Amino acid sequence: MKPRRPQANGQHLTEQLGATGLRLTPQRQQVYDVLVQKRDHPTAEEVFIRAKKAMPEISHATVYNCLDALVKSGLARQVNVERGATRFCPNMIEHGHFHCSACGTIYDVGLPQELPCVAVPQGFKPQSYDLTIHGICLDCAKKK
Repeated sequence: MKPRRPQANGQHLTEQLGATGLRLTPQRQQVYDVLVQKRDHPTAEEVFIRAKKAMPEISHATVYNCLDALVKSGLARQVNVERGATRFCPNMIEHGHFHCSACGTIYDVGLPQELPCVAVPQGFKPQSYDLTIHGICLDCAKKK
């Protein structure tokens, strides 16, 4: 996925947020920037720590509110793996995740538009899916 240019990024954010009745604020921009700069599926706490480096006055509550706004406006999605903290992903293309059981890292994995191996009840029309594959990543496998 090609990173967006900063100008297009701001315009895209403004349009997406506006569609849900929200406006682009410096805090929302900063939180979104944190998500796209390092696509490692950070927790809200990790987003807060990273955002605070560039915006020292930002609070935990503001980060949580910004993440909520980004999710509601379709700019980020929540990723829940087992019983761990919710993580956030700015990749809005339908995809799955690979969760390394050893180091906890989460990777995006591409999936076909249709999942022929999943049978849905007759007449049902899937709108989205959440798929997480659990295993050991390449780096952890090399260590064993």
